[in-house]
Amino acid sequence: MRVFLVAGEPSGDRLGGALMEGLRSLVPDIRFDGVGGPLMQAQGLDSRFPMSELSVMGLVEVLPKFFHLKRRITETAQAVLDTQPDVLITIDSPDFSLRVAKLVKASSNIRTVHYVAPSVWAWRPGRADKMAKVIDHVLALLPFEPPYMERAGMECDFVGHPVASEPAATESDIHAFRTAHSLGDAPIVLALPGSRGGEIERLAPVFGDALHLYLKDKPEARVVVPAVAHMVDTVLGHVKSWPGNPVVVDPRALSADQAAQQKRAAFAAADLALAASGTVSLELAAQATPMVIAYRLSWLTQKMAERMVKLDTVTLVNLVSETRAVPECLLDECEPGKIAAALTQVAAAPDSQQRAMELTMDRLGRGGEAPGLRAANAVLQRMSA
Repeated sequence: MRVFLVAGEPSGDRLGGALMEGLRSLVPDIRFDGVGGPLMQAQGLDSRFPMSELSVMGLVEVLPKFFHLKRRITETAQAVLDTQPDVLITIDSPDFSLRVAKLVKASSNIRTVHYVAPSVWAWRPGRADKMAKVIDHVLALLPFEPPYMERAGMECDFVGHPVASEPAATESDIHAFRTAHSLGDAPIVLALPGSRGGEIERLAPVFGDALHLYLKDKPEARVVVPAVAHMVDTVLGHVKSWPGNPVVVDPRALSADQAAQQKRAAFAAADLALAASGTVSLELAAQATPMVIAYRLSWLTQKMAERMVKLDTVTLVNLVSETRAVPECLLDECEPGKIAAALTQVAAAPDSQQRAMELTMDRLGRGGEAPGLRAANAVLQRMSA
């Protein structure tokens, strides 16, 4: 069996790696091709070009790279057509992935699977209808998504979220992390300004100013900033002026498993987190770390989002748990004073989010079959149906 996979950012690489592991356990002689990051490469993928080229977000950020991305879309689609895999699996990054699928479908009958349903329940519901023209099967991370995809004419399976199958950091892991970074017994505030360059450039200055306000009467507190490998230098440049003697967690010298373990330990060691919007809220919930979510977009992308977003919350913990337990400072509300006030509110009652975090993990499949294996089974079963 031959599978061509395309992932465009670290979260997609994580999903792709687990899916590939699941597929290999079910089809030992499987062969992989495509584009992915270190976790997919660890499963045997020889990426056709660096996945980091695709890790851009927002209209303003994409425009300078438009022609390069367009060329990569054409190259990737042609590689699929040339190799004629049994299935093309695109993973998240819909602006890139679905354009590849469209070109492939225009010239072949190759089966297409998209992993991560687009958030049509939040904005641009018409995307599902457009997607159905080029995608046969969707693997959904969230339990309420399949009806939206099926209504548009696609097959869809809820396969669980990989964060729900991750182990919780142990007390030994936490102690080792604190010792390795000379943190002692200090209170820890985790700062997570994103994994993309544009996000970090927009959010890091705001996060730094918010932390100055929040920590002004907490001289003993330390700030910890886990960074993705290709953004470590960028993060180091920003945190120089931050309070809390920041520790930047650098995964570059670690294996993928070691990096994941250290990240879990950092999350679990923290008393409180300030994070960008995204999957990170689920990672924090998995380690029972109370949080505040803050996010802003470039001006033009923000104006477009204000017109299209239909929900009163974007935080996945709030959505999956059907609560509003996690405070948000979004768009124009993403400013230092409001963020610091939200941090103070959560720090005063850190257990207030506990039930919502537990419910989220239960609904995402904690304790069940690993999502990567569920996804692999879904792919194979639909192909043989």
